[in-house]
Amino acid sequence: MQFDRKDYSNDDLLRLYEGLVKPRLIEEKMLILLRQGKVSKWFSGIGQEAISVGSTLALQPDEYILPLHRNLGVFTCRQLPLAQLFAQWQGKKTGFTKGRDRSFHFGTNEHHIVGMISHLGPQLAVADGIALANKLDNEGKVTVVYSGDGGASEGDFHEGLNVAAVWQLPVIFIVENNGYGLSTPSNEQFRHGYFINKGPAYGIEAVQVDGNNILEVYDTVRRLAEDLRQNPRPVLLEALTFRMRGHEEASGTKYVPQELFDEWAQKDPVENYERFLMEQGVLDEEAKQRYRRTIKDEIDEAWRVVFDMPEVTADTQEEVADMYRPFQAHDQTPAADAASTERRYVDAISDGLRQSMERFPELVLMGQDIAEYGGVFKITDGFVQQFGKGRVRNTPLCESAIIGTGLGLSIKGKKAMVEMQFADFVTCGFNQIVNNLAKSHYRWGQNADVVVRMPTGAGSAAGPFHSQSNEAWFVHTPGLKVVYPATPYDAKGLLAAAIEDPNPVIYFEHKMLYRSISGPVPNDYYTLPIGQARLAREGSELSIITYGMGVHWAAKLAEEMQLDCDILDLRTLLPWDEAAVRRTVEKTGRVIILHEDTLTGGIGGEIGAWIAEHCFTSLDAPIQRVASLDSAIPFAPALENNFLANARLRECVEKMLAY
Repeated sequence: MQFDRKDYSNDDLLRLYEGLVKPRLIEEKMLILLRQGKVSKWFSGIGQEAISVGSTLALQPDEYILPLHRNLGVFTCRQLPLAQLFAQWQGKKTGFTKGRDRSFHFGTNEHHIVGMISHLGPQLAVADGIALANKLDNEGKVTVVYSGDGGASEGDFHEGLNVAAVWQLPVIFIVENNGYGLSTPSNEQFRHGYFINKGPAYGIEAVQVDGNNILEVYDTVRRLAEDLRQNPRPVLLEALTFRMRGHEEASGTKYVPQELFDEWAQKDPVENYERFLMEQGVLDEEAKQRYRRTIKDEIDEAWRVVFDMPEVTADTQEEVADMYRPFQAHDQTPAADAASTERRYVDAISDGLRQSMERFPELVLMGQDIAEYGGVFKITDGFVQQFGKGRVRNTPLCESAIIGTGLGLSIKGKKAMVEMQFADFVTCGFNQIVNNLAKSHYRWGQNADVVVRMPTGAGSAAGPFHSQSNEAWFVHTPGLKVVYPATPYDAKGLLAAAIEDPNPVIYFEHKMLYRSISGPVPNDYYTLPIGQARLAREGSELSIITYGMGVHWAAKLAEEMQLDCDILDLRTLLPWDEAAVRRTVEKTGRVIILHEDTLTGGIGGEIGAWIAEHCFTSLDAPIQRVASLDSAIPFAPALENNFLANARLRECVEKMLAY
C-alpha cells in the first residue's frame, strides 16, 4: 500500500493514527466481551476504519455526518464520551436513547452526528435536508452521509442522490463498497461494476478511493469539502474496502472465499499505516505502545463505569410522553369582532399556509409542481412570487426523499411542509413518516418539525389510486399527530396550529370540499387547538361521531330527516378528544361512528371500543359503525357511490332510532 503524506505535518499524521487505532481497540474489546456473554450483539467494522476516521477528521467539527453501523470511527473521532457510547450499546438509561435503541441508532446534535435507522437508505435524504438548510442560510458547510454497497440498491439511494443533484446540495455521499450485502456478493446486487459509474447518470462528480488508505481518504474528503463549501454540489465518493468479520458476529463468514480474506488481510488499514509511520520516523515502538496503553485504559475505565450502572427501569409516563416534543400551544383564537371573509375550503388552506410562511421565515415548502404552477389544486399559487424559489420548492417525483429532507431541515432548526400531490402517493414515503419522523424524538430527542399535507378522499370518480382514505395508517403510529378539518374555518386554524407544532403532523384535506363549501374565515392569523373536537350540531336523541366529509354527510341527512342529534366533528384523529366523545355518549346514549375510510381497521373500531370500555352504562343501544366497503375504490360513479359510507348512513340511523 502506497501512502503519500504530501505536506501533512507529523502532528497531522499522528492525529490520523490515533483516530485509526481507537476504534480498532474498541472493536477488539467488543469481541472479547461478546465471547464472555457481556454484550449481546456487534456489527464489526474491522478493516474499514480508514473510511470513517479519514472522512470525519477531514471535516469541520460542526459539519454533520450521517453514519451507519460500521462507522465507529465517526463517533470516536467526534470525541463522544466512551462511557455514554458504551451505555448506549448496553441499553442503559445514560445512553443516547435512554435504552430505547441500540448500536448507532441515535444522533447527537452536540457532536453533529445523525445515526442510522435499520432501513439504511432513508438517511441519505436526511443529509439532503441538512445540506439544504446549510445552503439556504449560506453557511458554507458540507454534509457527509454513508451507504453500503448493499443499501445502495434501495430506492432511497437513487432519490437521495437525485434530489441533491437537482438542488445542487453540498453532500458527499460515501459508498463503502466492501463487496457484500450481508452474505450476498456484489455480482448479485448490481451490474454496474463500480459506483463511480453512477455519478455521470445523476450529473454529479464521482470519485473512487482506496478505502483502506487513511491518507488517501482523508486528503480526498478534505479537498472535496473545501471545494463544496465554496461551490455547493453533491459528490459520490466510492471507497473500496472489505469487511473482515461477519455482517454481525453471529452470522459468520463461511460464505466468503478464503482467498479474499488472505488478500485483504495484506491491506489492513491500521497495520499498513502504522508501518508507514515507523518507516517515516514519525512513530516508534515506544510511542506506539504508549498510544495503545492510553486508549486501552480509557476503554477499560469506560466499561467499568457502564457495567456498574443499574439496568434501565421502565417509567410508563415518561415512555409515552417522550413520543412527542413538549409543546404548549398558545391558541390564538380570533376576536369575536375580527374581520372575516367568505372563503372556500381551498382558499382557507392557502391563506393559512401563506400567513404561516410570513410568520415563520424558517418554513420551507416542498412538493411536486407547487412552485410556478401553484400545485395541482392551486393552493400555493402565487407563493413563488412572494416567498421565492428557495422556500417554495418544486421536487422530483420522490416522496420518500422529500419527507426525509424535511427531517433534515428540522435538525437544522427549520420547519417543513411537504405536499403530497394526492394522499394515495404517500405510500412511496411511508417509511420516512412512520420510522423516521414519528420515532425521532422518542429515540434521541430530535423533533421532526414537518407537516405533510394530504389531499384525500373520494367522490370525483378518480378510481383506486387518487381517492383513498388512509388516515387510519397514521393514527396507528405513535409520534405523529393527525388532523382532518371539515370546514374552511377549521382548515385554516388547524393548518396554522400544525405548522406551529414542532412535532410531525399529517394534515388531511378532502379534495371534494376544496371548492364545494364556503364559510366565514377570519382574515388575521389564528390557530385552533389540536386534539379538540367540535360539536357541529346539537341534539338529544342520537350522536353521530365523524370527521371530514362525514360531517357534511351527517349534516345533510340530519336536515332531511329533521334529526334531533349531536354531530361531533373530531377534527383531530391523533390525539382524538376522549372527553368530547364521553360527553356526547352520556348525553344521547345512542352512537353512530361514521367515516369515509373502509370499515375493517378503521378509526371507528378504536373509538367504538373505547366507548364500550368507558361509557358502557350510558349506552341505550349497540354502537354502530358506518364506513365504506372493504374493497378498493372503484372508478365508475355508480360503483363509487355504492362503495362510500354515505350510501348506508340513512339505513343505519333509522335502525338506531328504532332500537
